[in-house]
Amino acid sequence: MTTEELMAVLEKKKMTDIIELIEDAQTGDLEELELVESLGLLMDEELNREVLKHLESLGVAIIYVSGDDEDEDEDEDDDQ
Repeated sequence: MTTEELMAVLEKKKMTDIIELIEDAQTGDLEELELVESLGLLMDEELNREVLKHLESLGVAIIYVSGDDEDEDEDEDDDQ
C-alpha cells in the first residue's frame, strides 16, 4: 500500500490520531513507539500491519512491551 493509499484509508475511517502519528514520523518528531504486542495499534489487523510497516520505513523504532510490563509500571507509580 502506498503512502497516499494508506492516508486515504485513514482519512476515510477518520483515524486522525494515526494520521498525526504518521505526520510526526515524517517530520522526525516521532522516533519510537511503544506498543503492547498483543493489542497492536489498530483493531484492523491488516491496516495495523500497514501502518506499522510505514512507520518503520520512516525510521520509527517500534518497541513491543508485554501487558505485564505496563501493569508493573502502574504498580510502581502507586507505590510512590
